[in-house]
Amino acid sequence: MHILRSNREIAQMRKAGLVVWEAHQTARALVRPGVTTGEIDAAIEQCFREHGAIPLFKGVPGKIPFPAVTCISVNEEVVHGIPGKRALREGDIVSIDTGCKLDGWCGDSAVTYAVGKVSAEVQRLLDVTSGVLELAIELMGTSRRWSEVAGAMATYVRRAGFSVVENFVGHGIGREMHEEPQVPNFQSPQLRRSGDFALEPGLVIAVEPMVNIGGKHVKSLPDHWTQATADGKPSAHFEHTVAITDKGPYILTAAPGEGRGPEGLRPNGQLAQGSKPEGDEALALGRKVR
Repeated sequence: MHILRSNREIAQMRKAGLVVWEAHQTARALVRPGVTTGEIDAAIEQCFREHGAIPLFKGVPGKIPFPAVTCISVNEEVVHGIPGKRALREGDIVSIDTGCKLDGWCGDSAVTYAVGKVSAEVQRLLDVTSGVLELAIELMGTSRRWSEVAGAMATYVRRAGFSVVENFVGHGIGREMHEEPQVPNFQSPQLRRSGDFALEPGLVIAVEPMVNIGGKHVKSLPDHWTQATADGKPSAHFEHTVAITDKGPYILTAAPGEGRGPEGLRPNGQLAQGSKPEGDEALALGRKVR
């Protein structure tokens, strides 16, 4: 059974989401040929430290505890890549997934970045994957149940000629990174039978489509964490933490002023006339991003 959050609790989660957003701005500034994935991870860890935030990923149990604050996956790597000495190269794509806990509340977000100029097909993969996340968030404001959104996501990706990864799904989020419900990006008999859930105010979920240029199948690499496409073709991953409010979807890991939902925001994410950002929104708007 998933937990519905109050407006006050959602506002607290927005603060964590803004720190995650800033971590991604730190990463974006570093993504270029020659920079190592370990350097990006170290910069994000420093960002969290400056905010007094607790990294969510470091130490997650497994055959070996996850050793970093980010999952950084390059090209055919889908998710859970371990940062290290690998240097980015022109034409790569790099998926950076990270999250933190601030004052007891979690935020989680992923972006796939192009390293310099990428091929037209790879750019289309990025556009389709970010586009299907945008579609999902839009449909969260008009659909009654998640299965409606999941079906539309799968259709969107299939019509683009790509594949949705089915081994990994999104999740509820709040006091912990992984809470109920599971949030698939596709329809399945299990979803229709027992996994579906209502889209109602107070629901907070991490929506994270992973899309492959080739087939949907993935394989585990010897480091016990990294998942890669079985056919070796590129994969992309985008994610936001999203709350449903009585004003519509509220993207908790979006840029300041772009979350939609509460805080004087119109549905398109712009500040309503006469509204001003307050609290952490104002701090983030005024903070110089490295």
